Amino acid sequence: MKLYYDPITVNCRKVVAGLDLVGAGYEDELLSYFGGDHKKPEFRQVNPNAELPALVDGDLVLWESNAILVYGAEKTGNRTAYPADAKIRADIARWMLWECSKWFDGCYVYLVQNVVNPILDSTPDQAVLDAHEPVFRGLASILEAGLEGREWLCADNPTIADIAVAAPMHLHAVQKLPLDDYPNIRGWIARVEGLPCWQNSDPVPHIPAELLAKLA
Repeated sequence: MKLYYDPITVNCRKVVAGLDLVGAGYEDELLSYFGGDHKKPEFRQVNPNAELPALVDGDLVLWESNAILVYGAEKTGNRTAYPADAKIRADIARWMLWECSKWFDGCYVYLVQNVVNPILDSTPDQAVLDAHEPVFRGLASILEAGLEGREWLCADNPTIADIAVAAPMHLHAVQKLPLDDYPNIRGWIARVEGLPCWQNSDPVPHIPAELLAKLA
């Protein structure tokens, strides 16, 4: 398998951590998101959406990060991170669909305003953040309730759903996500951050020093 990715982006980190969790190896094809490599014609031949990541395995080309996680788990036969039980799989699918359709956008505004904008020499727009906060809190309350009495989202151990849902908040400290009112989320993300696959996919070492300095 060959993975096209930039380790600093949300969905790329998701895939790097998730494939590590399920034990799927791949060949690196590193691209620069800020350099616009994903928009170049040669990459559009791989992913016409011009988005990262993308996975190629023989004649199979996968664009969507959550699809890549499911494929990696199926290919390796990992029944811990992606159990065979139909109910657990349905629950994993539910959370992964929720992540890409709702939670990603809920967290992404904070990532753009508090991380991307400073990197691009732009000031965070507090009015945008204030207007978006009720949206984030509504979604966070759903995740908070889903974690009540649980260490992990769908099973007694981490699954690809935990990696998927954690990814949009992977820089939550510098994103400045308002998590004070959500103890279940805080405990859960701390457990995710303790996973070797999450630590191995840390994007910070891949961020150029001159860009990292803008977040200090």
